[in-house]
Amino acid sequence: MNPITKTYKYHYMIKSIVKLWIKVKLWKCIFMYKNISQSLSLLLIILVLLSSSSSILVLPVYSETLQSNTFSQINNNHSISNTTITTPIKHLVVIYPENIAFDHYFGTYPNAKSLPSEPLFSASPDTPTINGLTKSLLNNNTNLVNPFRLDRNDSKIVAICDNDHEYSAIQKAYNGGLLDKFIGAIFNTTSKGCNPNQPMGFFDGNTVTALWNYAQHFAMSDNFYSTNFGASLAGHLNLISGQTHGVSPKDMQNEVSNATLIGDPDSKFDDCSRGQTISLTGKNLGNLLNEKSITWGWFQGGFKPSNVITVIDNHNNNTAVASSEILCNSAHVNVAGQNITDYVVHHEPFQYYNSTSNSHHLPPSSVKMIGYTDQANHQYDLSDFWNAAGNNSLPSISFLKPSQYQTGHPGSSDPLDEQTFIVNAINRLQKLPEWNNTAVIITYDDSGGWYDHVMPPIISQSSDPTYDTLLGPNGFCGHPPVGAYQDRCGYGGRLPMLIVSPWAKSNYIDHQITDQSSILRFIEDNWNLGRIGDQSFDEKAGSILNMFDFKTPGHYAKPLFLDPLTGLEK
Repeated sequence: MNPITKTYKYHYMIKSIVKLWIKVKLWKCIFMYKNISQSLSLLLIILVLLSSSSSILVLPVYSETLQSNTFSQINNNHSISNTTITTPIKHLVVIYPENIAFDHYFGTYPNAKSLPSEPLFSASPDTPTINGLTKSLLNNNTNLVNPFRLDRNDSKIVAICDNDHEYSAIQKAYNGGLLDKFIGAIFNTTSKGCNPNQPMGFFDGNTVTALWNYAQHFAMSDNFYSTNFGASLAGHLNLISGQTHGVSPKDMQNEVSNATLIGDPDSKFDDCSRGQTISLTGKNLGNLLNEKSITWGWFQGGFKPSNVITVIDNHNNNTAVASSEILCNSAHVNVAGQNITDYVVHHEPFQYYNSTSNSHHLPPSSVKMIGYTDQANHQYDLSDFWNAAGNNSLPSISFLKPSQYQTGHPGSSDPLDEQTFIVNAINRLQKLPEWNNTAVIITYDDSGGWYDHVMPPIISQSSDPTYDTLLGPNGFCGHPPVGAYQDRCGYGGRLPMLIVSPWAKSNYIDHQITDQSSILRFIEDNWNLGRIGDQSFDEKAGSILNMFDFKTPGHYAKPLFLDPLTGLEK
């Protein structure tokens, strides 16, 4: 019997005993008082207790509520949010690392080479089949070189060498569905000494051991895509709005075209931005959550300013004017010995909307206000998430963004530092009292220029002659209908996507087509938020509900505690 069913039964038994005791003692208690006003007052109190006994015994009643498929959503420290939830998931945590294609981490799943010097991954004999790299793809690939295995020592090389993964370059690599231009269309962008064949490399369960173990115990999709082709910022915006259109200025070379984002410029509403900046109009998820008074936050490593300096401006009529300027220079050393700045502006999508930005990186006014609207405006340092969790005030929706050296982004991070972050976070989350009603989603912002053998379904066509290259110089990325926004060619590359939760199906592979905006849609549906509108991809997004089991009595996926260094079970 799982802990949720046990809790319900104990709640029902205690509630029945309390009611019986009150019935027996009711009249005796009332007439103990000679003063009639005292008797009437006590009677009123007891009647109130009877009518609200389930709220006095603060225990979850999931089995009972499942029948009506609606769940109350209560914010502990403040008011009741004006919505109900439609599944048992009261807390969603999205861990959002960087730049990984599905085949790059799971191409040979569940078969790992398991050299003597590496952590030994052992797969369950009933592991379901995935759409991975076949012998033909491994040995007779249509690219100039075959896919090749990277071992744990190669993490240091990946931490130095990045792949080109811009909007046009990724389309060229996919080459109209032939997927044969990953060598040539994808270049190394950080070091001249990098292997030009790097995009064909892949890791297995001896390096990304933790993710393979999570897939063994919980649910994973092998048909999940980036919403559009392109780099990091597009993947972040599609996660929170399903929309990359609505950019100002409307055109910026290699960054914005036809008012649609195609690059990684910094935000107009972030004091840590440098160079040319942009802003976005329209709604995002934060606006919908605020309308329903639901607690939420984006928590990112390095968001807290490293220091504040005073700047003197002497150019205004020779009058010195002092102002404050924040710096976001906190850093960590990665596995390759490089000093990597923690905070990256274009990894914080809510900062691009004036309505949800925290331009000056102000801290929350108190720990109790984390998740609520105050001067921080729901944008926080990563440490604020754990402060809230330790205060029993976990927000309903939380996005966790690692410091850059732990994102897994080639050129600055690697799978081992990424694994350390993910495992430490999930180990801590599983110990929280809210865990029985929590789901953790692990997925990525883009495919990072890594090879994947699956051609994504194109559900959004675009015909920008400058930037759309999927079908060659004349085919563009198809031809969108009249009125559709340009430069949103997609779906883009296939990505890993896992759900870790007591409610997740165990050792399960989901084959349904989903994308980054499917996470947005799950949040909208679970908290009854409505849709973004304005051609947001949330309207087209497939559902991730098939990765959960809310129907089987007694279903409970047990917690899995892993070693952050090896990824093996403790």
